[in-house]
Amino acid sequence: MRALRTVTRTQGNNLALKDGAVTPRGFAFDFEEVPVLVDAFRRMVRTLEFDVTEMAFTTYLCAKAHGKAITALPVFLVRGFHHGAIVHNGASAVSGLEGRQVGVNRGYTVTTGVWVRGILQDYYGVDLDKVTWVLSGDEHVAEYRPPANVVRMVRGGDLATMVAAGELAAAIGVSGPVPLIPDAREAGFAALRQDGLYPINHLVVVRDELLARHPGLAGAVFEAFAEAKRRYVARLGSIEDPTPADLMYRRVGEITGADPLPYGVAPNRAMIDLLIDHAVRQRILDRRPAVEDLFAPDTLDLTA
Repeated sequence: MRALRTVTRTQGNNLALKDGAVTPRGFAFDFEEVPVLVDAFRRMVRTLEFDVTEMAFTTYLCAKAHGKAITALPVFLVRGFHHGAIVHNGASAVSGLEGRQVGVNRGYTVTTGVWVRGILQDYYGVDLDKVTWVLSGDEHVAEYRPPANVVRMVRGGDLATMVAAGELAAAIGVSGPVPLIPDAREAGFAALRQDGLYPINHLVVVRDELLARHPGLAGAVFEAFAEAKRRYVARLGSIEDPTPADLMYRRVGEITGADPLPYGVAPNRAMIDLLIDHAVRQRILDRRPAVEDLFAPDTLDLTA
């Protein structure tokens, strides 16, 4: 039985995989714990260190565009609402971002940042090209070069401190006293109700070499993740000490009347297309990839 060196954080929809209750047919997950999950993303896109790993969606899009030998499965492990991910010191307004500097935790291609910028553009009319985006770190995909209105933070700086002092109009992905978007939590759920906006953050990727050598691997891994997710969703309403993620997925289920964590291309096509749109508009991708080229061929018709 082939052991797969695998990284995924322990969360409700993966718990049955991590405790061994569910395993992929013909394979075994050999889990490795990486304390800072984003470090695993970087190691995978730079050195193909793992066999199977959770990865931020935009990191994957960028990696695929630069020829990295990995392919995704339509297993969407993490979703969220990002209206609350941009904060300020109470003195800014969404309408006042143009001509100002806005911080971004880590790199320009961080998926949360992509979704936040998309929300600012689509819902609040912000011209993203008229904002200077100030990064606190570098990109996972070393070959990527950001547009001209993206700069590095000054050495020794701290985004949260710069926001508090008014040096930055706002910042994405840092702790701060005030969400820039009013009633951010409910604004996210309102966008779900009105437009079906339900952003995807993380998916699963596999090394291409393994997919070529083991024709049944993609389907087996997809089905294992799917079964773990089904078990989680089935008990979601009865979890006694729910996490914030559990509560969010419960609320999504109440609003949509459907599975709050659908896997597969078809039930997620609108969000996949929208994230690609954002990545192209934000000059993370030079061209729009075909969705069918992003996922393992034998998983394109699978849903769960």
